[in-house]
Amino acid sequence: MLIAIILGLVEGLTEFVPISSTGHLIVAGHLLGFTGNRADTFEIFIQLGAILAVAVVLRERIFNILRLGPGEGAQGRSGLFLIIVTSIPASIVGVLLNGPIKHHLFSPTTVAIGWGLGGAALLAIEHFRPRPTVHGMDEIRLPHAIGIGLSQCLSLWPGVSRSASTIGAGMMMGIDRRTAAEYSFLAGLPVITAATLFDLLKSRDMLTSSDIPLFAVGFVVAFISGWLAVRFFLHLLSTWTMRPFAWYRIAATIVLVLLIVTGNI
Repeated sequence: MLIAIILGLVEGLTEFVPISSTGHLIVAGHLLGFTGNRADTFEIFIQLGAILAVAVVLRERIFNILRLGPGEGAQGRSGLFLIIVTSIPASIVGVLLNGPIKHHLFSPTTVAIGWGLGGAALLAIEHFRPRPTVHGMDEIRLPHAIGIGLSQCLSLWPGVSRSASTIGAGMMMGIDRRTAAEYSFLAGLPVITAATLFDLLKSRDMLTSSDIPLFAVGFVVAFISGWLAVRFFLHLLSTWTMRPFAWYRIAATIVLVLLIVTGNI
């Protein structure tokens, strides 16, 4: 149960923040000695808690899109179309390469690479980004959706972070930080939900009734911590840059490399 609470916190606090939830879960699982098929299934399941948290935070925007009314940008039918466009690239690549990615890339070493390169990329984005010209979700257009969708493919490498790659891409296309984050969260819901359900379907035979309390605790903790993290992060981006997250990633990379070199992970 303690492991379930810890991993639930890790998932909720990192899923939609640009520091990579997958990377943190891989590292935390190794440090806690919680690995294997059952652990993988647990980590997949608790993602649904973080997904539900974001859906609650963005519920008004989601309901607006689902009503399929007229509008521009990320609202109504236009919003649904843009989200579908953004979801297509990562969905195709994820389905085609799901096996090789899980087999070859889910390790502390690949996470260290993703954390380090992602941190350096965020610093570069903050330095070279153009002056924002898009200041609201209703100003998102098709080229933005395509660019963010392509960048989402980078997050299939554990440690890169879907939030970091998509928010960074949005900023480089002239979208302000908060709007880029909101669209990243909104557009990520279909991809993350589909990927999670797909993995759970494949892992269903590994679950037993005795796993229900463990999985329920992880889910609830991930939901609560995810809700708090998303609200805090969106508020933070109104006044902060992405640099603190970049430096955190670089510091985490150094610590992880030391753990790997010393044989502690």
